[in-house]
Amino acid sequence: MGQGVLPCRSAILQSSVFSLKCVSYSEQSLRIDRWLWSARIYKTRGLATTAVIGGKVRLNGQRAKPSRPVRVGDKLAVTKGIYEIVVTVVDIPTHRGPAREASQLYEEHPESIEKRQQLKGQLKLEQVKRERPRRPDKRQRRRIRGLARGRE
Repeated sequence: MGQGVLPCRSAILQSSVFSLKCVSYSEQSLRIDRWLWSARIYKTRGLATTAVIGGKVRLNGQRAKPSRPVRVGDKLAVTKGIYEIVVTVVDIPTHRGPAREASQLYEEHPESIEKRQQLKGQLKLEQVKRERPRRPDKRQRRRIRGLARGRE
């Protein structure tokens, strides 16, 4: 190559070795909103940022800002709707990969899993107990029409 000439982009891409492995050095860190997005806890980075700003995410028991760095070993408590997910950070991703890779970035606490299962069971029982309103049958429709017309 000539002096002062940069190699073309394709040459750089061909010479680079791409791997799907994560960097697991303890000094590595990533913004909390990017980590939540990369770990696929939130679908978009904007949703992750909004959740962190809204206080739905706690890092090591404290409220955090979206730019707060996450490191390996940190404990995250994420509230999504009625569920609370408590995880420990295992890896810091280099990029947002597939779901199988994202699930290896954290380890969910057994208590969190148990609470979520109990809550799901309670919600199912409540749905079964609730009686859904039915459409009125012929007799009820006649009564309704009669009331509307001023009879009965």
